[in-house]
Amino acid sequence: MIIKRRKRRVFGDSGASSDLAFLLIIYFIVIAGFNINKGFLLTLPAKDSQRLIQKDELLRFNLDSGGALIFQGAPCDYPAAEREIRSKLASYPNMALLLTVDPLSPWQALVSFVELAQDLEVDSFSFVMDKSSGGDS
Repeated sequence: MIIKRRKRRVFGDSGASSDLAFLLIIYFIVIAGFNINKGFLLTLPAKDSQRLIQKDELLRFNLDSGGALIFQGAPCDYPAAEREIRSKLASYPNMALLLTVDPLSPWQALVSFVELAQDLEVDSFSFVMDKSSGGDS
């Protein structure tokens, strides 16, 4: 009696290779979703937040139309601003940093100040456009 043996299928001939390829594609799509560049993460307060900030805990800077940084009415460079912020953070860890920006100020000046606040790990940072200047066209 002759027993018929089935030929073994090669991996490429079966449907398993297409299933495996499909699962690998799904796997790489899911993994690619975790590789996102988030940029600058800024924690904004809730719209109905009522956090009270003491006057001593608030540090104010201005950006004028030329992009110059102003602190307490006098021009200030970024290393001096960094020293001021560091000393205030040492005294008041919950310090809030406020930047008033002239609408005509160069965008890069604002970005540089935001990067400075991020590097110094300031938790409370806010900026507002100066409505009193004639920057609206």
